[in-house]
Amino acid sequence: MEAFNHRLNTYIDSWMGPRDPRVRGWFLLDDYPPTFVFTILYLLIVWLGPKYMKDRQPYSCRRILVVYNLALTLLSLYMFYELVTAVWQGGYNFFCQGTRSAGAADDKIIHVLWWYYFSKLIEFMDTFFFILRKNNHQITFLHVYHHATMLNIWWFVMNWVPCGHSYFGATFNSFIHVLMYSYYGLSAVPAMRPYLWWKKYITQGQLVQFVLTMFQTSCAVVWPCGFPMGWLYFQISYMISLIILFMNFYIKTYKKHGASRKKDYRNGVVASVNGHTNGMTPAETVKHRKPRAD
Repeated sequence: MEAFNHRLNTYIDSWMGPRDPRVRGWFLLDDYPPTFVFTILYLLIVWLGPKYMKDRQPYSCRRILVVYNLALTLLSLYMFYELVTAVWQGGYNFFCQGTRSAGAADDKIIHVLWWYYFSKLIEFMDTFFFILRKNNHQITFLHVYHHATMLNIWWFVMNWVPCGHSYFGATFNSFIHVLMYSYYGLSAVPAMRPYLWWKKYITQGQLVQFVLTMFQTSCAVVWPCGFPMGWLYFQISYMISLIILFMNFYIKTYKKHGASRKKDYRNGVVASVNGHTNGMTPAETVKHRKPRAD
């Protein structure tokens, strides 16, 4: 295995160029296979999980969902705060920022962005909860695409551009995740569901995030500062794909079926956010489908 990792690392390095030595030896970053294997296992569970649960009763997961979403809310809040303070401390330039220009602030951002990368592995649990609760309709292409790609993209980001202009998307996304996972956690508490009115605005916030990230990335193309151009072009392309997918979801969810979803909301049903929700759904409130205890 060590020989395989060495050959693979040599190939990746020949393609991508020298890695950033500041992350050498960090957990999960030296070799790509662990990240790739986690992704393959995730996709296998997405495929086989619903088949396994087909003839079984759904699990409730209510209590663990509250804890899980609270933990991700706090982690997202921590990352957002640390990134904002580091960007301020380092005097980061919105239009373009190199990866070796802010000293201690760069180091702080690298450490926070490792947690951001690792959080993408934790967020695989979103999908596993759908499977356990038999909410298979929530496992959309958008949901799987977003989860599977982010972990892999951020492995490469952490090895080659772990600070500098990479900060913006992660900072904005951490803020959105504070709102999103707090919503998820509250939606798992039945008494709170009638008061959850902001799901639509979370999706709007995500679309704003993608547009602003694409704009900020484009600024570094127009006014370069040494940040690798290949990464900028890739990020612009990836943001375009997310804008298209999230816009399609938004139109289908809030435009074409707005009337029926408003009716569901009045009846205490929580609709999905960004193609999925890990709060409680109608299937778990139907009396003749009682979930098993955790």
